[in-house]
Amino acid sequence: MRVVFMGTPSFALPSLEELLKHFEVVGVITQQDKPAGRGQKLTPPPVKEYALRKGLRCFQPESKGEIYAIVKELKPQCVVVVAYGRILPKEVLELPNFGCINLHASLLPKYRGASPIQRSLLAGDLLTGNSVMLMDEGMDTGPVLLRQVIKIQEEDNYQTLSEKLAKEGAKLLIQALKGWFRGEIKPKPQKGPATYAPPVSKEELRICWKASAQSVINRIRAFYPNAYCFNIKGERLKILKAKKVEGLEGEEGQILDNKRLVVACGEGAVEILELVNQKGKRVSGEEFLKGYREDFLL
Repeated sequence: MRVVFMGTPSFALPSLEELLKHFEVVGVITQQDKPAGRGQKLTPPPVKEYALRKGLRCFQPESKGEIYAIVKELKPQCVVVVAYGRILPKEVLELPNFGCINLHASLLPKYRGASPIQRSLLAGDLLTGNSVMLMDEGMDTGPVLLRQVIKIQEEDNYQTLSEKLAKEGAKLLIQALKGWFRGEIKPKPQKGPATYAPPVSKEELRICWKASAQSVINRIRAFYPNAYCFNIKGERLKILKAKKVEGLEGEEGQILDNKRLVVACGEGAVEILELVNQKGKRVSGEEFLKGYREDFLL
């Protein structure tokens, strides 16, 4: 079976690896190189780096017209999409005999859109999963071929949950494709109320100590490793891990212990277990307090 793969971030890599074991991948389409790091050096996406290492034909089209021309030239029987980052036009969807198949990291129709993993963690969900669907012109609105439910562990954050969903989703994708190609699986319309997962904004990354302790922890997990606050001097601190503390209260942002980094929230308190300090060093909460003499985080 001739397949074109479309994907961009590291989340897509397990799926591409599995596809290469089972099908003929005739081309890979990914997003443009983007500036990254302090030097803002142009950096290729993970899918491009992997494709080039494997000697695959790799394309980075800038327009929908270019995508159409590439897919038409490659003549795939199916296009497989995993976190590509752009909605495909109708003309592309209609090119392959078996359509365009997408792996989405949520239990559709819940969390359609760009950030399903972050939104699930932010909401404090206990369950999430993957959906393999036949794409249509909408944003994650197509009928579903297969789904799987995955439990969210208390210690999961965006990184660990992404890795888990990517790995399990790759297996589900292969299962769905084989069943679809053999005619053993029929697409089923999505059922239930739809919710949306818009792109994460920079403003959402900042921790608000007026929120409840559980909400603060959910934000830290959802936006790992980029959730942050400021110290009283206005220096940025990235908060990596925290847990709820019972029985302590205070003014929002107030540090409540001189040995543990316990911070009061609008409701309850959290202990910050790990953070990146104002000097960019990854430290424990206890290590941070040894060199910190202020009473509040902002």
